Amino acid sequence: MGGSHKNLIFVYGTLKRNHRNHFLLEDLISTNDAVYIGQRTTRLQYPLVTGLYGIPYLINKSGSGHKIRGELYSVSKRGLVRLDELEGIKVNHYERLPIEVIEDEECEEESNGVVLAEAYFAHCSFGERLWEKKGKCGMCEFGENDGVLYVRVKDRPRFSSVLDEIEAFVSSSND
Repeated sequence: MGGSHKNLIFVYGTLKRNHRNHFLLEDLISTNDAVYIGQRTTRLQYPLVTGLYGIPYLINKSGSGHKIRGELYSVSKRGLVRLDELEGIKVNHYERLPIEVIEDEECEEESNGVVLAEAYFAHCSFGERLWEKKGKCGMCEFGENDGVLYVRVKDRPRFSSVLDEIEAFVSSSND
């Protein structure tokens, strides 16, 4: 493996194995632009909810929600560009931010078990409002049953803009 793998990325949703967007990581693994490291859990609690089209969102509000289970990958710069593209970084759908992950809950006492990675969080323009809209009820893992509800971009209404729809959703009144 080349020395280009510097970016540790924690994935918690559709990029995980057996989920709809994992093919992208498989592509990156085949070109040596990503390496699977293993299962990890966030050190802190975070809200994890699904939004429109079954899209999972990690929300940057540590201390709320649960410790989240996911997978850790080492990704090259080139691989990161492709992940950022999928996650809509330029259009402010997600933002890539630091997150601390641990190997498993038993190792918590050993501080050497903490690794600093990055994860794709719901963009701050709607993240917290989405958490409130979902009744502050989060998951600890995006499971295979959750994954079934995910609608791929190509299967969504043709003229839909997810960001506009999220904005409408989080702005609407609850009654």
